[in-house]
Amino acid sequence: MNIKTDKVTVIGSGSWATAISKMLLENVAEINWFFRRKETIDQFKKLHYNPKYLQSVEFETGRIRFFNDINEILLESDIIVLAIPSAFLPDILGSVEVDISNKYFLSGVKGTVTKENLLVAEYLNKYFYVPLENIGVIAGPCHAEEVALGKMSYLTLAGLDMNKVESFANLIRNDYISTSISDDIWGTEYTSVIKNIIAIGAGIAHGLNYGDNFQAALVSNAIREIKRFIDKVHPIKREIIDSAYLGDLMVTVYSQFSRNRIFGTMIGKGYSVKNTILDMNMIAEGYFASRSIFEINSKYMINMPISNTVYRILYENAPPKKEMAMLSQMLN
Repeated sequence: MNIKTDKVTVIGSGSWATAISKMLLENVAEINWFFRRKETIDQFKKLHYNPKYLQSVEFETGRIRFFNDINEILLESDIIVLAIPSAFLPDILGSVEVDISNKYFLSGVKGTVTKENLLVAEYLNKYFYVPLENIGVIAGPCHAEEVALGKMSYLTLAGLDMNKVESFANLIRNDYISTSISDDIWGTEYTSVIKNIIAIGAGIAHGLNYGDNFQAALVSNAIREIKRFIDKVHPIKREIIDSAYLGDLMVTVYSQFSRNRIFGTMIGKGYSVKNTILDMNMIAEGYFASRSIFEINSKYMINMPISNTVYRILYENAPPKKEMAMLSQMLN
């Protein structure tokens, strides 16, 4: 991996992909960028910004090589950043016909993949034979919208090969992006999944007019819930209060930009799950994550009252008001 000469690629066209592309272009001369729709590429070239997301971010399109053929862009890539909703990943990579086992992947995906509930690293390793040492995870706390505004933001890069992780951290570090590195690829990725479930729960509580006191208790209990899960699934020494865990949870629970909190707020206000999904213009990863974590936990039977409450509301049509009232008695 040579960050001075390697070709860096972003797969995805949403707000997170746009933010990552903005970070990269602070330090590299050119990037490859994959969009599924050619008409979106044509609009982007004309407008010099993503026509659908983070429209305030202007790009020098001469420094971007646009692709809408996944095999073509992968052949032209050394470092590949995945920044798409987890539900769409198998569809996009399902048409890959070229060997990608020697590429270096960074996952900005905040969810599990396929009915097997695989983490992205597990999915790439199992189906595309990418060595785990060639996979990293991009964790927060960081919202795309604040990156777009150039506000100070923080990222944790996790992976098994620390030299590669450090190299990529240097590639996106700038005046408004601070980066740190970690070898806890499993804990950071699972935290990125579970924090979205918690944010939906926080949104439901907000929609039901629970106050700040409840939200504070929810977060303090949630980080312990996350710790119980990741310590059981992948037991290593980790500091759960680090930014990659607690910080990422807090920004997702509290931020005005959190689509998962917005999703939950609509549920709390009485919208059905179906109507909430239809009304939102963006994917709330916590909806899919809720079922995935529930199914994974059926094996481990870890005490996860917040995640279980959200699951029952979203998938078993349990009444939000009753469920949150019961949850409030479990928090301490």
